[in-house]
Amino acid sequence: MHSTRKKSMNKQERVDAVAAATGESKAATGETVDAVIAAITGEVTKGKTVQLIGFGSFSTGARAARVGRNPATGVEMQIPAAKTVKFTAGKAFKDAVNAG
Repeated sequence: MHSTRKKSMNKQERVDAVAAATGESKAATGETVDAVIAAITGEVTKGKTVQLIGFGSFSTGARAARVGRNPATGVEMQIPAAKTVKFTAGKAFKDAVNAG
């Protein structure tokens, strides 16, 4: 059966694409991309929202504790509450995805 799922972009492909678009070296681009991701991660970890205008926003959410089942045994188990990371796409990003 043929899958319609597209391959995701790995880190090196992402760095290559940004370096090609900016004309910067791959090494400098890799450091910059890593620094941007670290900055976003750091702020969201603190409970803040990071908004990238035209792209979207990263924020935290909460998932309540609940009862689940072990799929192998069927035994009920308590699943603890957890923080979640949410991404909400911005209008320009949604429009670009829907145009393609």
